[in-house]
Amino acid sequence: MKIYTKTGDAGETSLAGGNRVPKDDLRVAAYGDVDEANAAIGAARSAPPTDLADMLLAQVQRALFAIGGALASPEPAALRASHRAKVAVTAEQIRALEHAIDDAEQALTPLKHFVLPAGAPKAAALHLARTACRRAERSTVHLAREQPVAAEILAYLNRLSDLLFVLARQANHQAGKPDVTW
Repeated sequence: MKIYTKTGDAGETSLAGGNRVPKDDLRVAAYGDVDEANAAIGAARSAPPTDLADMLLAQVQRALFAIGGALASPEPAALRASHRAKVAVTAEQIRALEHAIDDAEQALTPLKHFVLPAGAPKAAALHLARTACRRAERSTVHLAREQPVAAEILAYLNRLSDLLFVLARQANHQAGKPDVTW
């Protein structure tokens, strides 16, 4: 099988289930932005120190892949039933992000100023991933105004950007660099 199919040359793509839509469709934009956030997290994971929250971020990447799959499905409930697929993310996974945020914040000084996305390379990469996650959240919210999207997906993306912010601060702290404040 070749990687190129030429089926998208006219600006359309297929959703899960086979429906053809324009490549700028809200659903395509949402799962594309989730994919970009996932790639940004992968890049952040590769920045030293690579052991900083690596297992957690690997779990996040798997969850984002599942979210992308759910967003690529125009009728997720029907597809779940017919393919026995799992729900993209659960309330338990959202709580796990919250616990990780709480744990990471314990070693950090409380914020009194806005933090600029800078500092150690790991922190900067995590801040970039955070902004990609926020874009994915905005695209998914836009989609949710037009078509059904599981509330857990929206909550997960919201918590994830908070987690990435705290991990960026933690990366600066571990590198002995202060947060760059505004």
